[in-house]
Amino acid sequence: MTLISSPASVATSAAVPKMLSILSTPLTRSPLLKFCLGASALSLTLQVWAADSLSAGSTVTAPATASASATSETSADPTITAPFDWSKVPPVTAPSRPGLFSIAPSGPGYYSLLDHATGNQRQTPPVSPYAPYALMTTPAFDIDFRYLEKPGHEKDLFDPIKRIHIGNDFLLSFGGSFWYRYMRESDVRLTSANDNYHLIRSRFHADFWYQDRVRLFAEFLDARSFGQGLTPLATDVNHTDMLNLFADIKIASIKDGPAYLRVGRQELLYGSQRLISTLDWVNTRRTFQGVKGFWRTPTFDLDAFWVRPMNTERDAFDNWDTKREFFGLWGTYKPMKGQLADFYFLSLADNRDMAIGRNNARGNSIVHTLGSRIAGDYNRFLYELEGMYQFGQYSNQDISAFAVASGAGYHFKGTPMNPQFWLRYDFASGDNNSADGSRNTFNQLFPFGNYYLGWIDRVGRQNIHDFNAQINLHPQPWATFTAQYHRFYLANKRDFLYNAAGAATLRDPTGQSGSYVGDEIDFRLNVHVDRHQDILVGYSKLFAGNFLKARAPGVSPSLFYVQYNFRF
Repeated sequence: MTLISSPASVATSAAVPKMLSILSTPLTRSPLLKFCLGASALSLTLQVWAADSLSAGSTVTAPATASASATSETSADPTITAPFDWSKVPPVTAPSRPGLFSIAPSGPGYYSLLDHATGNQRQTPPVSPYAPYALMTTPAFDIDFRYLEKPGHEKDLFDPIKRIHIGNDFLLSFGGSFWYRYMRESDVRLTSANDNYHLIRSRFHADFWYQDRVRLFAEFLDARSFGQGLTPLATDVNHTDMLNLFADIKIASIKDGPAYLRVGRQELLYGSQRLISTLDWVNTRRTFQGVKGFWRTPTFDLDAFWVRPMNTERDAFDNWDTKREFFGLWGTYKPMKGQLADFYFLSLADNRDMAIGRNNARGNSIVHTLGSRIAGDYNRFLYELEGMYQFGQYSNQDISAFAVASGAGYHFKGTPMNPQFWLRYDFASGDNNSADGSRNTFNQLFPFGNYYLGWIDRVGRQNIHDFNAQINLHPQPWATFTAQYHRFYLANKRDFLYNAAGAATLRDPTGQSGSYVGDEIDFRLNVHVDRHQDILVGYSKLFAGNFLKARAPGVSPSLFYVQYNFRF
């Protein structure tokens, strides 16, 4: 990727080192300053692109207000108002490819169990806004129903509640989902306890647009647990709350791409989801509250945000965490279909006085993450590489930590069951001396950890080596089978083993228990019943290594689950 050396772009490159220097100072613990820095960076980038566009002879366009088919009629009679062109509203953010991504089947076949039962063989995969899988991290506000504007689309039972046109300028849409999951766990939370229970989650949303200028989006969530022998986790239960509640305001249209400001409660999802994810595996999902600016073009997306995580309160309305602030700048370059590059800077300030530094001194922390990622497929080869470096302050210690995720795979295209195979190595640094002036344990922030490090939830992306392999099979286009194998080692045998939530669980400060945590196997089978329904069956088992045998004798956790998901 070659950048044009315009005066504006030169100024931007000169400003970046200064900005990084500013961000490493204690002043950046001010949330207002953080957001101003992020908004300034986004604004500066938009100005660069606008300057390049104008220097090339192009113009900054105003929001579209009419379809091309009506232009001749309206020019003849200025009193006639042309209908608004809704074909590009909303400007949906397609989910980025995660690591360990799979390529769906194509060509003639039955693409749902219902198709198979009714003999409806399709020549190509059907257009569907939902992923053909029971887990879907994509936020409801980024599910794409714009195909309904095209004549001749396949009809669906729920079409009448989607994209309801109110006059020429307003659009209203409704939707939601329901899921049920049965869980059977042994040696729960690295204890000798067993637990069988049920999770139920309901979601409903309303989406209202005035042209492409203003959007109001609200999504209700209710998450419940039944029959748990142990105390439910914070991610299991949340009675009657708002998952999303925000307003979007269009602020510009630059290089054929709209720029918006979003204010309110909102889910965040970026890149591989190793650092920021909606975390669909848990019953409550993850959400934030604050401000985000975003710009979308066919080849480049740019976001700047300042938010606070929401604290789940089971029987009351959730409140944002006033002692944690999360700031970020994220860009994604999409040079061609199937390939992408992410570039990002993230900052998390934790002012809860929970960081324990040198000499057991308690204090606050601020961690900055600088990272980049490439991913894609080429001639049946699959690849991904992501690097993340962290710096900042942890109580009275300086942070210096890093993580690497790498993988290579192959797609046996055109062979029975559409097989795909991955070999991967993931690493996140640990700390060998908590008494010195440096903190070296990586902070995984807000990840979708299960997807990468096993569904048992005992291993997080902190102080870990993970050598893993995955195979994906499609016995039918409507059936997806995935098998994973992990071998886990502590990156530093004197640091903790951290779970999927990032909590420290087990540790041997002497290091005599060794570093071999264990081996995990994960099996998942998803049956795509029809466009709205999926059934997921899974089994996972963690076989204890030397470290677990020494620190949690007799513990070897397993998990079996069955999930049904309905979306509309």
